[in-house]
Amino acid sequence: MSGSAATPEMGDISVAERTEVARELTGLWWIQLVLGIAWIVAALAILQFDQASITTIGIIVGIMFVVAGMQQFVLAAVADSLRWLWAIFGVLFVIAGVICFINPKNTFAGMADILGFLFLTVGVWWTIRAFIEREENPVWWLGLIGGVLMIMLAFWTSGQFFIEKAYTLLVFAGIWALMQGVTDIFRAFALRSLRKQL
Repeated sequence: MSGSAATPEMGDISVAERTEVARELTGLWWIQLVLGIAWIVAALAILQFDQASITTIGIIVGIMFVVAGMQQFVLAAVADSLRWLWAIFGVLFVIAGVICFINPKNTFAGMADILGFLFLTVGVWWTIRAFIEREENPVWWLGLIGGVLMIMLAFWTSGQFFIEKAYTLLVFAGIWALMQGVTDIFRAFALRSLRKQL
């Protein structure tokens, strides 16, 4: 009898502890908001550059990859399942960022050459992520639409010439940053409302 009485008590403590941890984590919703605003500022800056700013774009794209990688690591740390998937994409994004920093001009040219593959990789990840977050994220469909559009853009871009790819890369970097910023802002307010519910 005392054993059965202890079990619900332990269960209540576990639920209370989980609720407290969730409340603390959702209390950091403003970090997601700040990141979203930073992504949008980066998008506006990138979309104002021209081809003369190739080195700058290479560095900004490197920063974008590293920040995206760090976000994946944070999501891997708090995810209930598929942590390895978040971590793999985090590693890939950070490696891409480091490569961008090593030689931004050649990185820009190389990225323009393999732009279709980059679009495909990002599009597939956005699509996978949308389905993973479907239960927790009320605007998961936004990531799905972005992923499908990015996959379509990948096939369209593969047939272009280098100069057109270079300009497309500038637009892509801006759109990527803009989509990431909007998504992060939506997530921030979703976390804020979840905190209020807790």
